[in-house]
Amino acid sequence: MTDVTLRRTQLATPASDEKMMHSAADSDADEVFLDLEDSVAPNAKPAAREPLIEAAREEDWSDKVLSFRMNGIDTKWWYDDLITVVGEAGEHIDDVIIPKVKSASDIHTVENLLHQIEVNNDLEVGGIGLEPQIEDGEGIHNVHEIAHASDRLSSIIFGPGDYSAAMGTPGLDIGQFPEYPGHYWHHALSECNSAAKSAGLPCLDGPYADIEDADGFRESAGNANMIGCDGKWAIHPSQIEIGNEVFAPDPETAERAKRIVDAYAEAMEEGKGAVSVDGQMVDEATNKMAQDIVETAEAAGIL
Repeated sequence: MTDVTLRRTQLATPASDEKMMHSAADSDADEVFLDLEDSVAPNAKPAAREPLIEAAREEDWSDKVLSFRMNGIDTKWWYDDLITVVGEAGEHIDDVIIPKVKSASDIHTVENLLHQIEVNNDLEVGGIGLEPQIEDGEGIHNVHEIAHASDRLSSIIFGPGDYSAAMGTPGLDIGQFPEYPGHYWHHALSECNSAAKSAGLPCLDGPYADIEDADGFRESAGNANMIGCDGKWAIHPSQIEIGNEVFAPDPETAERAKRIVDAYAEAMEEGKGAVSVDGQMVDEATNKMAQDIVETAEAAGIL
């Protein structure tokens, strides 16, 4: 059985909304993050920590990754976000999402405080992962350094909303540039994915804001998948099923990948360097691609 952790969909849920957090726990998302940052008004941020803690403790998150997004380290809230949430619910938290990461030093800042919180609360040291969110030009410029900044890293996340603002792009719809001749986020996502994969990490695309546009979300997810990303944010439960489908191999592809892996293993036992499967030559590179597909398909219950 594979030990792959699926992150096909990462459901964004405001920590200030108890009903939404309850619904998120029952969703089919691979990961849920309880948000203290952009989805919570500034004057409501401190008060949102307590319902987040209660949801982390009381809901059943056993079938998914549970994370929370702290406020950025350039704000007055992040310090208490970490100390309060991890201190009171750290045993239930898998990851912390760090927004607006600009450099490896941002990771080190959070990691150092997190280490002390774990020690002081008798939590497993190093047990909580970190997911940096890349949201501006400086972050993109340093993304390879960021991806290798800590053994705690669980993924690299691209944030198109703040990235658009930082780059000065036109438009007001997050994740959407339908008139652009091509995939608007190709460069930024490719940079993030390259950095993530060089560190052995999954790469996640950010949100698609129009929750009524299922076809647009599917296209956006498909573009990210073709680049090599492993998943995408869902900002509404209606996007989960599409994301889970797009970022998992279809059954036919999964079965073919399994045939390739099995045939190549048999060829290696016989001392052959390549083998033909379904009329196509299979070598070590093809076998590696097939292995990745098989592992994902097994984790998703397709094989």
